[in-house]
Amino acid sequence: MPAASNQALRRAALPVALAGVLGAFALAGPTTNTTEVTTVSDTDIVITVATDGSGDHTSVQDAVDAAPSHSAERVTLRIGAGVYDEPVVIPSSKPNLTLVGATGDPEDVVITHDRAAGLPKPGGGTWGTSGSASVVISGDDVHAYDLTFENSFLREEHPDVTSTQAVAVRTTGDRLVFDNVRFLGHQDTLYANSPNTDTVSRQYYRNCYVEGDVDFVFGRGTAVFHGCEIRSLDRGSDSNNGFVTAPSTPPDQEFGFLFTESCFTSDAPAESVYLGRPWVPSSSPDARPQALIRDSWMGRHFKEQGWIEMSSGHDWRQFQLREFDNNGPGALTTPDRPQMSAEEAAGHTAEAYLAGTDGWNPVREPAQPVCTARGR
Repeated sequence: MPAASNQALRRAALPVALAGVLGAFALAGPTTNTTEVTTVSDTDIVITVATDGSGDHTSVQDAVDAAPSHSAERVTLRIGAGVYDEPVVIPSSKPNLTLVGATGDPEDVVITHDRAAGLPKPGGGTWGTSGSASVVISGDDVHAYDLTFENSFLREEHPDVTSTQAVAVRTTGDRLVFDNVRFLGHQDTLYANSPNTDTVSRQYYRNCYVEGDVDFVFGRGTAVFHGCEIRSLDRGSDSNNGFVTAPSTPPDQEFGFLFTESCFTSDAPAESVYLGRPWVPSSSPDARPQALIRDSWMGRHFKEQGWIEMSSGHDWRQFQLREFDNNGPGALTTPDRPQMSAEEAAGHTAEAYLAGTDGWNPVREPAQPVCTARGR
C-alpha cells in the first residue's frame, strides 16, 4: 500500500468471531481494580496486517509504528494468517495494544526471527541475550491472543556459535496478558522481565504453550502461567536435558513465577530435566529467585533433584523454589524437591500474584490443558 495509506488508522468493528474473543478477554485499563472487561465496538482502533497486501500493512512492526503513541484507547492489530519474519518492538510509548491472530488458531499466525546472543550484529559486536529477542514488549497493558512468537535460531545450523541464548519474547511492560499464545525456541525462549529491579512487571499467561530446553522461562518479572503447557525439548542426553525455569526475582519483590493448573511435558528420557535453577545476575547480586509449581501435572522427565545451582554457585536452597500438590509421574517429593505447606499455599494464588497496588485481576478459568505438544 502507498505510504500515506499505511499511516491511516481505520476505525472499524471486528468480525463477529473476533469481537467475541476480544469482548471476553480485553481487560479494563490501568486504573481499574475490577475484573470488568471492555467490548469491541466501532470506536476501537483496528489496524489490519496481512502478508498478501490486503490489510493496512504487511509488516507487524509497521502496524505497531502506525498505532498512536500514549493512547488511552485500546488499539487492536488484527494479524492475518502467515509467517512474519521480522523483529518486533513494542515500546513503552505504545500501551493498550492488542495483537490478535485473525483465525483463532495460533499456528496460523507466526511472528519469528532468527537471532542468537552470539551472532554478530550490524555495527560490530554480538546481539547478547536481550538483543536476541524476536519480540520485545515494553508497553503496559499489551495483550496477545491466538498467535505464535518464535525465535527460529537452531544450534545445529551454527556450530561455531557458543552463546546460543535465543529469546522469542522479552517483556518489560506491566499488566500484560497472553492467551492461547505459543512461545517457541530453545535456550531462553521467554524472558519474563521488568525494566529494572525497582519496578514490578506483572504478566498473565493463560492457555499458552511454552517450549525450550535451557532456562526457557527466566527473568525477574511476576509471571503467572495458568492452564499452560510447558514443554521441555529433548537435547539428546540421557542425563541432562536442561532446566525449565531461571527466576531472578528482586529482593523487595513479593512474588516471582507461578505455574498453576498447568502441565509439564517432554519426549526427553525419564529423570533428565531439572525444574530450574536460580539466576543471580552479577548486576543484581542480592536477587532472591522465586518459583512455585502447584496443582499441575508433571511428566516423568523430571529429576528427583528438581533444582540445581547455576555456574555462579548460589545454593538454590536459600531461595523460594517450591512445589505444591502436583500430580503425575514426575511429581516427586524428595529432599531436593521442597513442598510448600497448604497454609502458605493459600496465599500463593494467581490473583494474589497479580493484584499489585491497583488490584489488577485478569484471572479467568483456563481450558483444561491437553498435555500434548502444540509446538513446531
